Amino acid sequence: MADLVIDDLTVEYSSGGYVIRPIDNLSLEVASGELVLLLGPSGCGKTTLFSVLAGILRPASGTVRFREALVNDLSGPGLTLYRRSTVGIVFQAFNLIPSLTALENVEVPLLAAKVPHREAAPRAETLLTQVGLADRMTHRPGDLSGGQQQRVAIARALAHNPPLLLADEPTAHLDYIQVEGILRLLRELATSGRVVLVATHDERLLPLADRIVELSPRSVTRERPPEHLVLEAGDIVFEQGDSGERIYVVWSGTVELLRTREDGTSMVMDELRSGRYFGELAPIFGLPRSMTARAATKTVVSGYTVADFRRQVGAPTMDDLILGSDVRLKPRLPEAP
Repeated sequence: MADLVIDDLTVEYSSGGYVIRPIDNLSLEVASGELVLLLGPSGCGKTTLFSVLAGILRPASGTVRFREALVNDLSGPGLTLYRRSTVGIVFQAFNLIPSLTALENVEVPLLAAKVPHREAAPRAETLLTQVGLADRMTHRPGDLSGGQQQRVAIARALAHNPPLLLADEPTAHLDYIQVEGILRLLRELATSGRVVLVATHDERLLPLADRIVELSPRSVTRERPPEHLVLEAGDIVFEQGDSGERIYVVWSGTVELLRTREDGTSMVMDELRSGRYFGELAPIFGLPRSMTARAATKTVVSGYTVADFRRQVGAPTMDDLILGSDVRLKPRLPEAP
């Protein structure tokens, strides 16, 4: 039976008056002893999901259950207890206190929970020994390497022996030599009785995982036949928040790009006519669609994989990407359907 159950989870927030949905209808089950990688580029919702799992952020809809705790419904003392005893978080930037030794940094969450110093100190020593820092306990963060600081951060996250461990980009600031030790340690921590989730875009972690969850699918690089669409007014090419595999070219008619606002209404951001392309950022950078594309009139468009689009049309320059859909197509156009 799964210890962690995420059911139809959606998280949204507003930015500049528009709705952003970094997580949309996510469902996932994880059993104890599993190490699960949440794979995807920056901005795909990994850290947002961790904030929900830690009880820091409330979702717009859906549920998160860890064992007997329905995380969305926790509040007050129950939420405090859940955060303290159930969840351990390893931060990307280590977040160690510079003026404290490694031992004192690991003691902090124990002392904050009113654990007596005579009990906190031995517990911190045991954890630092477990992560291979028995000879660095009296060193301050500034005297430790990046890999050693990350080990201290992991030991601190384990202070209350949490059954759920969340590691946010744990190898982001480490070189290849330092990474190897952290990878082995994370694998060891995913023992029976503990769930370990690692948010990363570092593919060096892939061989260690029991399961890999891609929060934002990568762009498809293999060749696929072009997707030709004949649309009536009001037909949708793709919706805001969708994953994207294709870049589209308008052959005739008009395509509107719309962005959803906080109140649920939509605003037309641009109108694209023959000879324009759109939808390039999502497949190139592995991001969700930032707008909805809708036919305003009877319209013909074609969708191309990134590889096919680059080969036939030419790769968009950085200026193209900044200017977005205001850029005219280059001369090497694919043949119209």
